[in-house]
Amino acid sequence: MAKNLTGSLQIVTANRLRDGVVVFLTDTGEWTSSIARAAVARDAESSTRLLAIGTVAAAESRVVEPYLTAVTEDGDTIAPVSLRERIRAQGLTFAAISADATRYL
Repeated sequence: MAKNLTGSLQIVTANRLRDGVVVFLTDTGEWTSSIARAAVARDAESSTRLLAIGTVAAAESRVVEPYLTAVTEDGDTIAPVSLRERIRAQGLTFAAISADATRYL
């Protein structure tokens, strides 16, 4: 499913099925919870190819609903364009919920 296709720089994101953690596709086709390690597509053709790799990688590693999201890049820092994706990338927004959730990892 493709979402938020605005912007020339894009990454592939999804959720890990085991625990719901937000993950990002790396250059090596693996999933990571660190947005800093995400592979960045710089044009439409690369975005399409990256999403195809993410779809195959998701099926092989219990990750669900991979999709493209627009990002900005400033040096080594990657930041999602949309507020929703910035919240997903930063993790849980309430410290108490976050602390409780980590008990189950």
